[in-house]
Amino acid sequence: MGGESRYEIHQNAYIKLVLHALKHRTSAVNAVLLGRSGSAGVEIVDSVPLFHSQIGLLPPLEIALIMIEEYYGEKGLSIVGYFHGNERYDDSDLGCVAKNIGDHITRYFPQAAVLLLDNKKLESLHKGKERSPVVQLFTKDASSSWKLVGSDGSSQLVLKEPSANIMLLDYISSEKWKDITDFDDHLDDISKDWLNSELFN
Repeated sequence: MGGESRYEIHQNAYIKLVLHALKHRTSAVNAVLLGRSGSAGVEIVDSVPLFHSQIGLLPPLEIALIMIEEYYGEKGLSIVGYFHGNERYDDSDLGCVAKNIGDHITRYFPQAAVLLLDNKKLESLHKGKERSPVVQLFTKDASSSWKLVGSDGSSQLVLKEPSANIMLLDYISSEKWKDITDFDDHLDDISKDWLNSELFN
């Protein structure tokens, strides 16, 4: 399983996850992580924000996953994990929807990670104190249960670019989160770009 793997997340993939959660602060949000596995561990190259309403509905999720796999497969990337932001600020539990989608991904990618937004870390980011990712890393243990990794202080999840949180703060202060599009938005209006290709231009 993913217990001992190291995960490295690229800046833009990471920033998209947090901006998506900030855009929909009163809703649960989710996203998929795209990347590849190598000798150094799992590299998370990109992310695609999925939903901010009814995140557990299967038909829209299946449509999204088919389109994402087709697009990124041509680029040599596959789905390597899942991101979840809980609806309530004080909720730091990995819920059933997140576990079920994570379970589905591990069938195809056994080292899959589930990232859960950590609102306390996100809040301390504004105070300039947080240097690590503002997410918690969960992987499957030997008993196939999702387990929080790194609670002992070890960091199996690292930011590829050390300045990612500084860039994130800059995007937050300029309200860049207003520009992010998720799959929900795309299904409502197909002219909206679920790839967010213009987001960082």
